[in-house]
Formats: sequence, structure tokens, C-alpha cells
Amino acid sequence: MTGMTGRAAKAMRAGNQASAGDLLELVRSGRATTRGALQQATGLSRATVGQRLDRLFRAGWLREGAGGPVDSPLGGRPSITLEFDDAHAVVLAADLDTRHGRAAVVSLTGEIQAEHHGTLRIEDGPDAVLGELGGWFAELLEKSGRPAGSVCGIGLAVPGPVDSETGKVVQPPIMPGWDGYDIRGRLGRAFAERTGGGSGTGAGVPVLVDNDANLMAYGEQRTGYPHCSAFALVKVSTGIGAGMVVGGSIYRGVDGGAGDIGHIRVGADALCRCGSYGCLAAVASGGAVARRLVESGVPAASGSDVRDLLTAGHPEAMALAREAGRQVGDVLATVVTLLNPGVLMIAGDLAGTPFLTGVRELLYQRALPRSTAHLDVVTSRLGERAGLVGAGALVVEYLYAPERVEERLAALGM
Repeated sequence: MTGMTGRAAKAMRAGNQASAGDLLELVRSGRATTRGALQQATGLSRATVGQRLDRLFRAGWLREGAGGPVDSPLGGRPSITLEFDDAHAVVLAADLDTRHGRAAVVSLTGEIQAEHHGTLRIEDGPDAVLGELGGWFAELLEKSGRPAGSVCGIGLAVPGPVDSETGKVVQPPIMPGWDGYDIRGRLGRAFAERTGGGSGTGAGVPVLVDNDANLMAYGEQRTGYPHCSAFALVKVSTGIGAGMVVGGSIYRGVDGGAGDIGHIRVGADALCRCGSYGCLAAVASGGAVARRLVESGVPAASGSDVRDLLTAGHPEAMALAREAGRQVGDVLATVVTLLNPGVLMIAGDLAGTPFLTGVRELLYQRALPRSTAHLDVVTSRLGERAGLVGAGALVVEYLYAPERVEERLAALGM
């Protein structure tokens, strides 16, 4: 069954015929983009393929494109190609840091259609922050000219560990008041209240929540390194976290705690915001560098202030960033040995030349040559938009997974 995706192939092996959702996945992935190719990939009859495609056309999820090449040497009419219609809906995405937030209207293929960023303090608590996000979303929809009814889902990136099953953060070190909070419900209600969309309870629009480093890694891997089977991203801002994409999927661990490298003990005696001493984040994060700058008389309240100083070429900030990079690189030597990624991306406020130089110095010194022989150590391609792109992609992959396509088509009466 050449061209069959993993889910569709599994369904066929189980004796089930490929569903309309499986056909949509084949088209979206580019593995089969004509009726004939779908028949060949699935083994379905022409009539059955036609019936299932008709459901997708009626839902507005598929469209016909230009005619493809004529495969037969005898000529004939070109095959009509099938395309995923990315204009039928949009996703709302938001990315929260400790003191700032970004929000956007994102197309189903990942393009940012409207964007807003501004001050949003995570310590003000979830009710206030998520309520403000609802207002941002309403303004963005108006700016982009899209009605609330065109929103198929909302994706949110937060700076803490998230249980992906419940969408709740779990004991977040830098998110006071957020532990166990119903983020999905509150953000859904804020969207409905400020836009008139949904049912008034938020139940009509699915909300997905994940860790910011996870979603940054997902966005960067999908857009820039789609063929990298083991991808790691380290975000160094006010705190330090890592996101990993393995086999095309986010690796979260058992309950969302994977990648929390900022709380690996490194032997120092500095007090971390988590309450422990000697965490990597306490000595090498943007917040830690800011504190050291303040001690030497240089004003800096957070990682974003350090970023501004680095951009201006401030010599002390550059020296401290390089030293922080060396400390992080020492820890990453173990990460690289364990995960063996093809790409290690450094992102966040400190992701500049001084920090990257420090990372490389210790990483290549401490890791075995075998672990780094095929490793690319790079900086972010998407920059501050990485979390937004990843959050949008998370929602799209959730909503257009084959099994969920069937549920949604049934709910539409198709």
C-alpha cells in the first residue's frame, strides 16, 4: 500500500476500510492527491472513494486544484488534483512568557495572518491573563477580517509543565496561582465572551495547551527540519526549558515533565525559584544573568532586558551570557548523549552569539564525538513566532487527525 500513512495503514491491517479522515490525511500529507492515487493507496473502489470525498467537499475541507500530468502514453484527460482547503477556518494561537505575551490568527497551513504582542504578567494569575487574551483574540479577528465562527480551535503555549490530557499546568515553578487551574475552560469562556463565538461556555471551540518549549520545538521542526527524526530545542529566557520532537511528535514524558532541564542540579549554591538550590536555571538563565548584572550596577529586570543589552553589545552582558552558555552546554552534553538529536536549537532571550559560543565550547568538549558527529547546533529560524506556529500546528494536527475528522463530520451531519 504505497503512500498509505501510518494511521490508515493500521486501519487497513485491522480489517477496516480507510475512512474519509484517512483520505484527508493522505491528501494533506501529499502522499495521494488524485482520486486514482487514493484508490491505489487504500484499495477502495472508485465509488467508495467518491462517496467519502464528497463528505469532505461538503464540509469545505477539500477543493479541486489544477489538472495533474497525464500518466498514460496514450494521452487522455489529466487527473484533477485534490487539495486541502486551508481557507475554510483559522486557528487562534497565543504564547505566554513571564512578563509578555503574543497572540495571532494563524492559517491552517501555519501562516500568521494577524499578530499582537504586549505586556502580560504571568504572576497576575490565570483568570486575569486568560481574560486579557480573550480581548486580544477579539481584536485580532477584527483586524484579520475573520468572524468568530471561522475559528476551529485555540492553541496556547505556557512557560511550565503541562499535563496534555487535562491541559493543566503541574507544579509550575514560575507560574504562581496556575497549578491545576482549568486553563481550557477559562480561555474558551474568554473567547466566547469577547467575540460572541462558541456556546457561551467555551465548549464549542477546542482549546489545547502545552509547554512553550515543546511548541517552539514543534513549530521549528515542522517548518525548518521536517525530516529530522530527533529534534531538540532549548529555550533560555527568564527560565530554561527544552522541547523535543521525536518521530514527528512532541515527546512529553509520562505527564508532561520531559524537558525541564532548568532544574537539573549543577552543584552551585544559588537559590532557584522552585525552592531548591543549585538548579541550572538559578545560575544560567536570563533571569540569573539579569541578577548578576544588577549586582554589578547594570539595570536588568529579566531575560528580555538582557537580550536588549546583548543586542547593544554590552560587554559585561556578553561575558555573562557566554559563561551561562558554558554552564548550559555542560548539561546539554548529557542531553545529546541520551537523545542523539540531529538538530539542537538554541532559542529565547539569550540565543545569540556569546551564549551559543559558550554552549559549543562545553558541549563538544564533554560529549562523545559519536554523539555530535551528525549534530547541527543552530539558533531559531522563527524567532518569537515559533511558539505561535507550534501552537497553531498542534491544533490543526489534533482537529484533522483521521479519527477526529470522522467525529467532526458526524457532528456536522455528513
